[in-house]
Amino acid sequence: MSQSETLVQARNLSVAFGRGDNKTIAVNRVSFRIGRGETVALVGESGSGKTVSALSILRLLPYPTASHPSGEIFFEGKDLLKIPDDAMREIRGDRISIIFQEPMTSLNPLHNIERQVGEVLKLHRGMDDASARVRVLELLHKVGIRDPEKRLSAYPHELSGGQRQRVMIAMALANEPDLLIADEPTTALDVTIQAQILELLSDLQKEMGMAMLLITHDLGIVRRMAERVYVMKSGEIVEEGQMEEVFNNPHHPYTRHLINAEPKGDPPKADDTRPVVVETEDLKVWFPIKSGLLKRTVDHVKAVDGLSLKLRAGQTLGVVGESGSGKTTLGLALLRLIASRGPIAYVGRRIDGLTQKQMRPLRKEMQIVFQDPYGSLSPRLSIGQIIEEGLLIQQPQLTFDQRRDKVGAALAEVGLDPDSQDRYPHEFSGGQRQRIAIARAMVLEPKFVMLDEPTSALDMSVQAQIVDLLRELQRKHDLAYLFISHDLKVVRALSNYVIVMRNGRVVEEGPSEQVFTSPHDDYTRTLLAAALNLQIDKESAVALERS
Repeated sequence: MSQSETLVQARNLSVAFGRGDNKTIAVNRVSFRIGRGETVALVGESGSGKTVSALSILRLLPYPTASHPSGEIFFEGKDLLKIPDDAMREIRGDRISIIFQEPMTSLNPLHNIERQVGEVLKLHRGMDDASARVRVLELLHKVGIRDPEKRLSAYPHELSGGQRQRVMIAMALANEPDLLIADEPTTALDVTIQAQILELLSDLQKEMGMAMLLITHDLGIVRRMAERVYVMKSGEIVEEGQMEEVFNNPHHPYTRHLINAEPKGDPPKADDTRPVVVETEDLKVWFPIKSGLLKRTVDHVKAVDGLSLKLRAGQTLGVVGESGSGKTTLGLALLRLIASRGPIAYVGRRIDGLTQKQMRPLRKEMQIVFQDPYGSLSPRLSIGQIIEEGLLIQQPQLTFDQRRDKVGAALAEVGLDPDSQDRYPHEFSGGQRQRIAIARAMVLEPKFVMLDEPTSALDMSVQAQIVDLLRELQRKHDLAYLFISHDLKVVRALSNYVIVMRNGRVVEEGPSEQVFTSPHDDYTRTLLAAALNLQIDKESAVALERS
């Protein structure tokens, strides 16, 4: 691409946070360019400076806390860092738009969809209500929102994650921008929705001829979407080039590290002779739908509808499916944290009829590791206090020093410094916080652990480290894992048996290798096609759409 076709060019861009002597350099003299109609990817792990660099283009950083010690960002010959605020406002949302990572926090919960999408049209194009409404309907239809007329008055909380992201795309593309910045646009979505959103962005880009700056840590998305790649580490660009060249012949050790970061290794070997830890048959979790003046039950949401399973010691049962399929509800029911119908046995003992008081002694043997380590750890407690909470309840006879020793041992077991137990969650990275959450579960020496999307919020290389840790803990303590995830690569690395859920029912189950190599159900094949870049035949796609 010739230099004359360049749309955006950053030269020696630096970003600092703080003031005076307390400044921290987040981006250090990076240079990159984006050509008209081109897709460029900024790749790197959390904290590498990707998003900060992209937000600098739109001047969306928290000024004056953020500053630019050096650099220029040219857009059609204008330095965006120096133009007046009113000129920047004319460009932002019109010529250059952005899609944020988490649509639920990016959309205004107090405004309906028509008002939010229409706002950018009225602001930049001066449209009246009637004209804006027509254009909003056209945009919602273009981004694949079904029955857009019925969605105009909907609020963000009334839409699914995929629908909210489509609304964000409609807002970003409303004025047909020259450059679209997509900041981790699919991280919070299920694999099939991810595939749909990426396909949508690709089609719209071709239709509008716009350029795209894709910010991600998922190299699978980069392979699929980008023409050129910039790899960032610690605020600097360490490698750049054509996508194929960077992936096939990486020069920098960090690039090779990212490419090789996918979870590896084999799950535990299936062994039907091992004792059964958790068992259920025809389990049902139905939530009533009430209506009318007397709030009578008129129907049920069948979150789990007639599911049977056996989980043995030292084994991992993977539960996969999209959001709303009933995966987490199943796990909570097995732990007796929500009401259910059907027998549940733990180590041969029926527990479905036990009261909460009767269940309490068993809680130390049945633990959970949640999806979001930051949300599941109290910011007001030190990590030592967080981990010792279970000990205070389950082993009250322990002295302070004995508890502290146990907490230190649990931290050491998950690869953290035992002396760090007086620090707080915000002082740790995402991967370290998840290790803390695992230590909280392991300190009570459980037999059964429910892992609810424990790696989905983490970078690829950190995912691989957590998978290795979980595998080692399972081998060492003979743990039974219920591993809930929509990330099939991680499921394949950890699980020796898999069940696939859809709308509360099991549509396929079997040994992991069988499900992954020879799936029988159309829905399973669709999940695999989206997650593992397998080829899906047209008959399966048509059958899934009809269902």
